[in-house]
Amino acid sequence: MVDTRRSIAHCALALAAFVAVAHPRAAEPPLPADTFAVVGTVTLTAADYRAAFGTAARDKFYHSRPPEAEVAAYQREVGDDLVNRVLLVDEAKRRGVKPDAEQVKQRLARYETRSRHAPNWDRERARLLESMTVQLENQSRYEQLEAQVRRVPEPTEAQARAYYEAHKHLFVEPEKLRLSVIQLKVDPGARKAAWDRARAEAGALRKRIAGGEDFAALARRHSGDPTAQDGGDMGYLHRGMLPDGVDKVADELKPGEVSAPVTLLEGVALLKLTERRAAQQRSFAEVRERASDLWQRDEGDRRWKTLIAGLRKATPVRINESLYMPTPRTAAPKAG
Repeated sequence: MVDTRRSIAHCALALAAFVAVAHPRAAEPPLPADTFAVVGTVTLTAADYRAAFGTAARDKFYHSRPPEAEVAAYQREVGDDLVNRVLLVDEAKRRGVKPDAEQVKQRLARYETRSRHAPNWDRERARLLESMTVQLENQSRYEQLEAQVRRVPEPTEAQARAYYEAHKHLFVEPEKLRLSVIQLKVDPGARKAAWDRARAEAGALRKRIAGGEDFAALARRHSGDPTAQDGGDMGYLHRGMLPDGVDKVADELKPGEVSAPVTLLEGVALLKLTERRAAQQRSFAEVRERASDLWQRDEGDRRWKTLIAGLRKATPVRINESLYMPTPRTAAPKAG
């Protein structure tokens, strides 16, 4: 019966769309100021939206002041998420998904513990707990539906290999550098004279190395880095593992060369490049398991987005755009 009613509703929507094309109708009146959206038969209030955006914006932007264009885009992202959640909870109910009663009970207890010292809690407790119970039950349905949709079986060998071939850039072992360091420690808050002395000492050590003295031996005697006992050897490092500025210095070195003194946060250093290993494409046999995991992740994302797109297409949605900041327009290029 439910499917029959949905089919009739879909036919009615299709007929309405045809009539609208054949005979354009007047634009619908704007939504009331206290309404954010109407999703099918569900109304989301402006207060619902403002509360959701306030929480999301604090998590995303902290206390910074992002550009208006970024805020405007994020407002729409939060608004779309609110609409999608209404649709997905309704879909979960249609599929017979029941709330996890024990999970809801535990979350409700945590909510009561956090809220019990709030003003008027004793007077409002029953109403607030009833409202929160509904919210937590819907959240449980949402989470279970998402888990079901994203639960994808392992790919076949052919699917995993096809994913590997289409995404080879994800399976490249990055360039590795084997570096050694002599670091002369300086307190970050020290005066300029201390930094100058460290730079002078590093320059003198570099001259001694150029004169034939062993880098590793000097590192054991002079370096304040934990690698001193290993002659300054830091092992093989990926580019992303190097401190800011060090990667640029290392790029200019050839194997066996020692850098000029480099000023770091906690001192002055000499770097020696021992070996440079170029980036290498890993074979499918080496990354079969990772390719399968990534395929499952991407396929789960695709199925989830497809479900949301289908629900948005099948359900009439009106949004009060006046609650959003205007999206800045890109200036048109000047003629000539």
